[in-house]
Amino acid sequence: MALKILSVDDSRTIRLIVTRAFKAYDCIICEAANGEEGLAAAAREKPDLVILDVTMPVMDGVTMLGKLKDDPDLKAIPVIMLTAESSQENVLQISRLGVRDYLAKPFKEEQLLEKAGRVVPLVKKAA
Repeated sequence: MALKILSVDDSRTIRLIVTRAFKAYDCIICEAANGEEGLAAAAREKPDLVILDVTMPVMDGVTMLGKLKDDPDLKAIPVIMLTAESSQENVLQISRLGVRDYLAKPFKEEQLLEKAGRVVPLVKKAA
């Protein structure tokens, strides 16, 4: 069964990079442009992994992460945060909220795949 990944980022470019990174794997990519849409998509889709940007309009990633972890139906979903700000304070804050890993922007697709592969089983598509 395909892995379901939710990409939540206000940058369409970043969402495209995430989609492209997982193209060779048996994955279904769902997208949301902000934390509010992301929470609704997480509740609806029940993804196996959320890749979540920190800085977004409407609802930022830290707020969305907190709401995800407060929801009994969603709290077990692993989250990898994408952040342009990898200060120790920022990393500590998201770590306390239960993020599984984080990746500083800009990042390479291989870095994202490496981190995702530590959290969920990535299976290559059959040739």
